[in-house]
Amino acid sequence: MNWHPDITSEAMQRRAEWLDSIRQFFRSRKVLEVTTPVISKSGVTDPNIESMALADQAGFLRTSPEYFHKRLLAAGIGDLFELGPVFRAHESGRHHRPEFWMLEWYRTGWSWRALAEEVIELIHSCCPDPSPLQFEAEFLSWRECLKTVISCDPLTCDNEDLVHFTTSLPADCDRDMRLDYLFATEVQPAFPDNRLTVVHGYPASQAALARLDPADERIAERFEVFWGSTELANGYRELTCPREQRQRFIRDNQRRRQLGRPSMPMDEQLLAALDAGLPECSGVALGLERLLMIATGTDDISQVTAF
Repeated sequence: MNWHPDITSEAMQRRAEWLDSIRQFFRSRKVLEVTTPVISKSGVTDPNIESMALADQAGFLRTSPEYFHKRLLAAGIGDLFELGPVFRAHESGRHHRPEFWMLEWYRTGWSWRALAEEVIELIHSCCPDPSPLQFEAEFLSWRECLKTVISCDPLTCDNEDLVHFTTSLPADCDRDMRLDYLFATEVQPAFPDNRLTVVHGYPASQAALARLDPADERIAERFEVFWGSTELANGYRELTCPREQRQRFIRDNQRRRQLGRPSMPMDEQLLAALDAGLPECSGVALGLERLLMIATGTDDISQVTAF
């Protein structure tokens, strides 16, 4: 029986140093470190994420500390961050694990753009010297990214056009599935290595917990950060309206049922916190092991985790 850890002692030391540098980054900016439960009463309704249920209906392992963080923000805690494990079912591969560490933080009164800039600053501050990042980050709109691979506006083109560009997909795939496929197979692989790319302005149908852009409600104030072709972080200017958030949870569950998946209980404590008043804020989640993996030149997430 192989009992030996997967990680080398040098890599474990490097991981510890990175955790220290991340904590120092936030301490220097007076962002409070918090610790929240890994077990919640409610999973997530997002059709693209599967929560791990505990036995005897005892709850779920968290897929993110987001809901707990928003309750802290509504209670007046202010800017905060957390480093810790999260859990997602059915995720396995070179870049995925069912258990991994997430760095998540929130800034009150900040725009999504200001937070995206801070993500870039954090990544540069943690990188070894000389940094493997060779260029400044580039900001690209989701809409313009898709226009480079299809001959129509992805926000307005009809489904027949999308079917034409995604003939390898099953006929029952919906619009968002086809757009995600095009982004993942045509846009994302073309991002230059050793550069950070920030994609922003995702369609409203992919807003998750983001606010819609008041200048154009067809798009959400959401961004993702990529190092080369690898996604590192997902963030947004946070939705603060409890009614809209409840409706999104309901729509998520409707979609889950269409996909043959179980409905998930809505987090009523989160909705109550939103009703009490979530301050204007932006938040982001970053996969720690993915960042470590790319920055240290390894090609498998197992090389930066102990087991």
